[in-house]
Amino acid sequence: MRREHFDLDVRNIDWVEADGEPEQPVARIEFSGPAEELTDRLSGIDDTRLDGEEIDVAFRLRAPFEDTEATGVVGVTNRLTGDFIFETNENAEDVFQFINAAREYGQATNSPDSRYRIELSFEDGETVTYDKGTFLVYDDEGDLLRSQSLIPSGVEL
Repeated sequence: MRREHFDLDVRNIDWVEADGEPEQPVARIEFSGPAEELTDRLSGIDDTRLDGEEIDVAFRLRAPFEDTEATGVVGVTNRLTGDFIFETNENAEDVFQFINAAREYGQATNSPDSRYRIELSFEDGETVTYDKGTFLVYDDEGDLLRSQSLIPSGVEL
C-alpha cells in the first residue's frame, strides 16, 4: 500500500472559528488500494477487526514546527503490536486545525475518549469507524510535542 492510496478529507472543524455549535470532527479517509492488505492490517491476532482502543494515530512533521509551510505524515498503527497500518501525507496546518477542533469538541462535550472520529472507506462501500481521544504529534526530530498533541488528562506517555 502506498500513501497515494489514501485520500483524507476532514469535516466538522469550521464551527470552532465560527463560534458555532460543537460538532465532532471527522477524518474521512477513502482507500483506493488493495483491500485485502488493508483488511489484514486492520485485523488483530484472532482475525477480528481492531477497535478504536487498539489503534494509535500520530502526526510526524517533516520540517521544524515553526515552518509555516510544513508537511508531515499522519500514521495509524496497531497499539498492541506497534505494526504500521497506513500513512498519508498531509499539510501540518490542516492537521493542527483538526486537532484544535477535536480538543475544543472534547472540552465542550466533556468527551475525552471520543474527541474525533475516523471513517475509513473502502472502494466496495465498506466503512470502518473509530472514535478516538488521542492524537500524538512529533517534531521532525522525533520528539513528542505535548502541547500540540491531543492527550486525555490522566494519560501517561
